[in-house]
Amino acid sequence: MPSDPRPDYRPARNKAGGEGGVPVSTMFGLGFQFAAVILLSVLAGQWLDRHFGSDPWGVLGGAFLGFGGGFLSIYRTVTAADRRRKNGEPGTGNREQGPS
Repeated sequence: MPSDPRPDYRPARNKAGGEGGVPVSTMFGLGFQFAAVILLSVLAGQWLDRHFGSDPWGVLGGAFLGFGGGFLSIYRTVTAADRRRKNGEPGTGNREQGPS
């Protein structure tokens, strides 16, 4: 692994104690959000199946829509954090810090 050309460089620490990127608490929140979106979409699909008698299609459609929506939410959050890191915004691991 090549050494960093800036010998005094230290990655920024975020509020959760991790280095740059997305805070750990945000990632946990995204995981719960992902699961909740899928669960609610499947439950809505079950309700549609009971209401219209379209037995497997509502649940399958709800699962796919929930997965897609959850994945899109995670993708947007991670790409926004990466964009902030590349722009050198504070707390993103891409700025120089003096000695602590």
